[in-house]
Amino acid sequence: MTPWLSIVGLGEDGLDGVSPVARRLIEGAETLVGGARHLALVPANHSAERLTWASPLTDTVAEIVARRGRRVCVLATGDPMWHGIGVTLAQRVPPAEMTIVPGVSAYSLACARLGWPLGEVETLTVHGRPLDLVRACLAPGARLVLLANDGDSPRQVAALLREAGYGDSRIVVLERMGGAKERRIEGTAARWRARRAAEFNTIAVECRAGADARVYARAPGLPDDAYLNDGQLTKREVRAATLAALAPLPGRLLWDVGAGCGSIAIEWLRAARGARAVAVERNPERCAFIASNAAALGVPQLEVVSGPAPAALAGLEAPDAVFVGGGLAAPGLVEACWDALAAGGRLVANAVTVEGEAVLARWRERVGGEMTRLSVSRLEMLGAHHGWRPAMTVTQFSTVKR
Repeated sequence: MTPWLSIVGLGEDGLDGVSPVARRLIEGAETLVGGARHLALVPANHSAERLTWASPLTDTVAEIVARRGRRVCVLATGDPMWHGIGVTLAQRVPPAEMTIVPGVSAYSLACARLGWPLGEVETLTVHGRPLDLVRACLAPGARLVLLANDGDSPRQVAALLREAGYGDSRIVVLERMGGAKERRIEGTAARWRARRAAEFNTIAVECRAGADARVYARAPGLPDDAYLNDGQLTKREVRAATLAALAPLPGRLLWDVGAGCGSIAIEWLRAARGARAVAVERNPERCAFIASNAAALGVPQLEVVSGPAPAALAGLEAPDAVFVGGGLAAPGLVEACWDALAAGGRLVANAVTVEGEAVLARWRERVGGEMTRLSVSRLEMLGAHHGWRPAMTVTQFSTVKR
């Protein structure tokens, strides 16, 4: 089918900054779609029908799809395929039916203004998304470029940095980049007193950790005290071995069943860009722990399902990996997890009781896989001396669904 939908990225300089190809797509459109700011850039004598984004956005997406076969042009900001509307439309319209002409992204402009190598910068957006996402990227020396949600976003980012122990971090707010009204505001998170920024702004952060900063690696095995918990926590060394067995990959979905405080699901999300996870936990207080831990460790997108498994698993999207951390003896639990698991997916389960170990041994006989015993001892004071205190031995079962 001939492309009927075009998506054109605009900068602050409007139509003056677009290519001849993009201009022809705009001029030839029968329907123009965009925000009020974008549509105002098109001359009033253009005869096209005009659609402004509705709330929810999906309503306008449906109107666009309903016009299949007409010449529809969507006006976007910068690069529409980088946290932009192009990503949403590409989920509904085949690539062969679209023409996408990106503009210069805010990330590229910000790095050009600051002299930062774009390939070495963490790029993320807090536009319509939780600010806690920033926490996963905090590290000494890290450089972040954020698409703001609104004019209050710089103040909120500065407050988050101070709370996380990164008050010395440099913040540069870049307003209306590429236009006549471009402006730059600079300071540190600790002393951030700037007024509300322009609604369209980009925030650059150069992270500087203070003495009180908690510095966490992306690699699995965060300190146990990083988590709020009531004792139902997969300990650090076992957690690292468990994540290695689960093998987090971008875009893959994990079920963390009997999630406790959510440590496995949280570190799965931190380990791979675009990974997804569902934490299933029957105890409401632990569900609250999971939500709090996920926000504090920068993965607020973690979905929490409250209820007993296997009943709580009904209706969930089929997973690419499953970890069973609790409730192994529940009738039908492992069967339900195995049946839901996608082909090529991984099932990992840990047991500390003889009964749980017996369940795992039976599953190994049934589907194959590996069983490993993990024993960890920690050095502790014994009176005036030191000695090794062993933790409970963990039996781990791991298999791939062929």
